[in-house]
Amino acid sequence: MEAVALKLHLTHSGTAKLFTAHSADHVMVNGERFDHSIAVLAEEVRSDWNAAGFDALSEAHFAYFLALKPDVLLLGTGARQRFPHPRLYRVLTDAGIGVECMTTPAACRTYNILVAEGRKVVAAILF
Repeated sequence: MEAVALKLHLTHSGTAKLFTAHSADHVMVNGERFDHSIAVLAEEVRSDWNAAGFDALSEAHFAYFLALKPDVLLLGTGARQRFPHPRLYRVLTDAGIGVECMTTPAACRTYNILVAEGRKVVAAILF
């Protein structure tokens, strides 16, 4: 079965970065395609988050988000929900930053909703 990209249609004003589509091999943010791991904030898309995939996650990959000071980090783990060991993201929880692990489609949808509510959220999407 061929994977089909799902387009997300939102009504929004402003310049917030929002997911506009996702599929098994990419996501789109404001119409721009990404097929590598990224971190998305309302203000910008960061391609310098160098996570090479779920199995390669380290404490440093999560410490990257400390300086961004989100209320919550949404970790999109691909087509299936996976959970990294809590020691990997302990630095975030110790700083009062929530970490939610979910499939990439769920992370995209949840991120868009939280940004629309004005929440300080980061979506970290793994490929």
